[in-house]
Amino acid sequence: MGVFSMMAFFTAAFISGFLYFNINFSTAPAGASSGKPNFIIILADDIGWGDLGANWPLTTETPNLDMMAKEGMRFEDFHAAASTCSPSRASLLTGRLGLRNGVTHNFAISSVAGLPLNETTLAEVLKEANYSTAVIGKWHLGHHGYYHPNFRGFDYYFGIPYSNDMGCTDDPGYNIPPCLPCPRDSDVQSCGRKTCITNVAVPLLENQRIIEQPVNLSSLAERYAEKAVRFIQKARESLHPFFLYFAPAHMHVPLPYNSRFANTSKRGPYGDSLRELDHVIGRILEAVNTDFRKNTLVWFAGDNGPWTEKCEFSGSAGPFVGAWQTNKGGSSTKKTTWEGGHRVPAIAYWPGKIPANSTSDSLLSALDIFSTLISLANASLPPNRRYDSLDITQVLLGQSDCGHQALFHPNSGAAGHFGDLKTIRLKQYKAFYLTGGAKACKGKQGPEQQHDPPLIFNLLNDTAELLPLDSASPEYRTVLPQIKVTLNNILLDISTDNISLADYSHDPSVILCCQPKHVVCRCENKA
Repeated sequence: MGVFSMMAFFTAAFISGFLYFNINFSTAPAGASSGKPNFIIILADDIGWGDLGANWPLTTETPNLDMMAKEGMRFEDFHAAASTCSPSRASLLTGRLGLRNGVTHNFAISSVAGLPLNETTLAEVLKEANYSTAVIGKWHLGHHGYYHPNFRGFDYYFGIPYSNDMGCTDDPGYNIPPCLPCPRDSDVQSCGRKTCITNVAVPLLENQRIIEQPVNLSSLAERYAEKAVRFIQKARESLHPFFLYFAPAHMHVPLPYNSRFANTSKRGPYGDSLRELDHVIGRILEAVNTDFRKNTLVWFAGDNGPWTEKCEFSGSAGPFVGAWQTNKGGSSTKKTTWEGGHRVPAIAYWPGKIPANSTSDSLLSALDIFSTLISLANASLPPNRRYDSLDITQVLLGQSDCGHQALFHPNSGAAGHFGDLKTIRLKQYKAFYLTGGAKACKGKQGPEQQHDPPLIFNLLNDTAELLPLDSASPEYRTVLPQIKVTLNNILLDISTDNISLADYSHDPSVILCCQPKHVVCRCENKA
């Protein structure tokens, strides 16, 4: 697409996006919401299971999240649907694994597509059920054309289209390797680090309009909070229930420097940023409790485990250290199928509905958010496709402990083909047909290894995944046939499903750019 046609598209899209958020919802018929609950999903980026004080006593930076756990339900065995960004988010919004919805690895700044358009998002279902909808934060499911969130069920969008390290900024924050600010003219030499992007700046969008490029990371979290609070307050004037998907950049690197939180944690910049995330969540909870305390479900979770490659700028997986893998080299967190890669912190908060100070040890997944919210909204699942999502309403209400019998953890970059199901959780057992470590702090990467028969761990007595069961033991011989049947069943089910294929092709012309002639697409006038 040429520059002029691209500008024409964004002009039309901006007008459309402007109209989205300025719809007068008060014109809806009386009783339109019919007492339907509001929903807020908070998806933190690259946060570890051990980064919440409610999970891990060594953590002291999360008083608001800990309060949520004290007044709501904490999940001990909750999993992301993949251990990297785009697949995890696609599964949350569709209730389907990547082999079904087509999203098996991350999209790039030059990706022409995103989450396949024939996939139906949670926002589209809720919008059809008369909800007003917004996404504030990171999207990472396609930014070009109809892949943009305004065309995927969201009335309003404010945020960055992908990860905050996928471009340069003027305040590059804490990262490994450290990155330089965006150059201001073509005479400035590149920093020469392959892992630091210097030729395009990270944009900030409001609907389809770029309002700032490069984005100011140091103030971004506070701006997100302001937009979220405003959206919640506008709902007070509306007869519509609302759905807010809040996806902050925290705790993904670069960790921003905010003077308000600097040097407030003994954990250094990571702890400071964790405090900022918790503060922002506190602001959202305050807005909810002012008007919607008893009619709003707030569900917090992580998109995957910590990024150990970033050393002191990465989070804590708590006890989920993947010791078998780390003993052989590499990281056992983000990008892997070890517990540290996909077991994430999760809390559900709904005063008067969810039992206070409760804990669930049910085997659950971010996939379940999809079916559960649709059920609570009294809406229907999109037809002609199958789901990996459970309606866990009864678990939330403290009336059941029934979760998944089995979960499937797709390859997410450390080993094997993206999206393939080579790691299976069956009750307390976890089987690996393939192992591999992601890049560790000092750069070492664990070897990719096939296992047939698979390695099987009993997580009830081996949380650290240190010692696989002896393949000659009665326990191993009992559980292995069940694992084989479970794996064969899911693969057969997927092969006969209505599946999608994502387009992962690239075109430099789709890169979001304020000024195509500027060395980093810098905006002249920041809004």
